[in-house]
Amino acid sequence: MMKTNQLSDYGTEIIIGIVGPQALEKEIMKALEAFPNFRPIFLQTTPSTIDHEDISALIVKVEVLLFLEFPTYFKAKQLVNISIPAQYVPLMGTGLYRSLFLIKTQYEFTHFSIDTVEERYIQRILYELGETKYAWKSFFPDYEQADFIESIVTFHQNNHQTNGSIAITGIQEVSLKLSELAIPNEWVTPTYQDLIVSLERALLATEARKNKESQIVFGIIDIDKFDKATEKYTTEHEVQLFKLKFQQMMLNYTKLLDGHLINSGGEEFSFITTRGIFERETRGYKYIPILNSAKSELGVTISIGVGFGRSAAEAGSHARLALRQSKELGGNVCYIVREDQSVIGPVDIITDTQYEKYDLAITDAELLEKAEKAGMSAAYMTKLMARVARHKKYDYTAQELATTLNITTRSAHRILLKWMDANLVDIVGEEKITFKGRPRRIYSLSFIMDDQK
Repeated sequence: MMKTNQLSDYGTEIIIGIVGPQALEKEIMKALEAFPNFRPIFLQTTPSTIDHEDISALIVKVEVLLFLEFPTYFKAKQLVNISIPAQYVPLMGTGLYRSLFLIKTQYEFTHFSIDTVEERYIQRILYELGETKYAWKSFFPDYEQADFIESIVTFHQNNHQTNGSIAITGIQEVSLKLSELAIPNEWVTPTYQDLIVSLERALLATEARKNKESQIVFGIIDIDKFDKATEKYTTEHEVQLFKLKFQQMMLNYTKLLDGHLINSGGEEFSFITTRGIFERETRGYKYIPILNSAKSELGVTISIGVGFGRSAAEAGSHARLALRQSKELGGNVCYIVREDQSVIGPVDIITDTQYEKYDLAITDAELLEKAEKAGMSAAYMTKLMARVARHKKYDYTAQELATTLNITTRSAHRILLKWMDANLVDIVGEEKITFKGRPRRIYSLSFIMDDQK
């Protein structure tokens, strides 16, 4: 039967069907953290257990399908007419390299047998690795046969009995059956990078994404603490040269985005591009090279706000809101506000693949009540909750909370006092740092834990 496990619902997210064995769910969930657009529905199944009813029920709920094993993809196409984009994770990525490395370090062998991978690809891998001592046999089964799993198992079993071969398989069912027969084997599973590449392909294949390819994206780039950044220049001439270098950097970046650059005056620039180009060049909102370039080449940090919208005016307004989020975090990051005013980010120099996600348009009555009790806006409360929840840690000293939120310790104390007055946090202990110093209180942010359940 089909099991569903969905991420938080943001109106414009793309619903993706993930089809494969339960053993790979943890890995694909980790990769999905890098794609805030996707909301997954899982169908836990294997090539032998997939049926017409389950796959048909899934197709009507999602915009794109991603199969974690090729045989399951093949069987699904035999069972139903798949009318939406469907992708599978190929076994020609880094996962196969990893499997060859693992068996090389674990076993003393000269023969191996492998299934579901074409011979020429295996030959290329062994050539690239400089391996010449191994003998191997491959088997590409006829997936239309009802007993193809058994035929693969028999192939590996015969090779093991004849040559002492280690089995390499791309199908979990085969690996389990081989293990029952005490035949040493390695199940080739996709690496994080393999999954990322496959998810990027799935993203670009969706109809919703195609419709948004030409949507206007407005971006604002601002130099952090501009006055301080120019203090090191002793003459106005040097300041003007610095501005020219920064403008040239902006022009080069805008060219990369096939966009149009606007000098808004002083330390601020704006750019206009399309959503399709922006998503491709940022690798799905994960890669903003200009953040690093500004710091390494000019010695300054910049804040970037990017806005999506149904009109140019709306995109520009959202870009300004996004820039405000970047500034509040201390700069050197990029935030994105989408057309429904949901926020994703931060994208920074060393990109963390797990984004904060919160909504600027707050309508949740319980959250509004919590915010009112704490004496702060619901939007700001949600932002703080998202940032704390991102680290999956809910017990803090004021100093730890300040580091997590990237604010001063004084501000963290002020926020904690507001939350205590509103009965939103509990003191759960004390931490003694030195013999002379006062112990630090440890606060449990119980209201955020409750919100994450």
